Amino acid sequence: MSDRSGIFAGDDPFQIARTWLAEAEESEPNDPNAIALSTVDADGLPNARMVLLKEIEDGAFVFYTNYESAKAGEIDQAGKAAFVMHWKSLRRQIRVRGIVSKEDGPKADDYYNSRSLKSRLGAWASKQSRPLASRTTLMAEVAKVTAQHGPNPKRPNFWGGYRITPLEIEFWADGAFRLHDRFTWRRETVSENWKIDRLSP
Repeated sequence: MSDRSGIFAGDDPFQIARTWLAEAEESEPNDPNAIALSTVDADGLPNARMVLLKEIEDGAFVFYTNYESAKAGEIDQAGKAAFVMHWKSLRRQIRVRGIVSKEDGPKADDYYNSRSLKSRLGAWASKQSRPLASRTTLMAEVAKVTAQHGPNPKRPNFWGGYRITPLEIEFWADGAFRLHDRFTWRRETVSENWKIDRLSP
């Protein structure tokens, strides 16, 4: 912990994560806020997919999705999730593991309303993760919900956010000769202080 300096310096892992993301936004060509989100199903079989992280709060990481999707079902069942953010341009990554809660109040409304109209209507039209006969079927559903909800649709009750409150955060940066720098922040519960360790590469 004593040699934690430079890009790893600081007493707040969420601020470090925000700083790294801001740097990635300057150099990463596409979706610097993309995360590989991992969940497990009822049988313990892992699942992973890319989603977009929308906010790093003072104590959590927030993304939005359809609550009827496969990922949402797995999150609701387990109450836990993990993700990794990787930036090739910076040669850095952040890994997070933690407990998950829903964000389905005014904050979710505000984010939904900030999206483009087509994205808002798309949230209504898509029965995410379920079989779809054809793209034509999907576009017909978009036309249907456009007629039903008009130019200012409200957020669907089946669409909202998830907040991952971490029990573990790891910051990784590429090092010469594969001698990478890794620092992990761990705690047993969200009310405890962080324990920080340097890990072998």
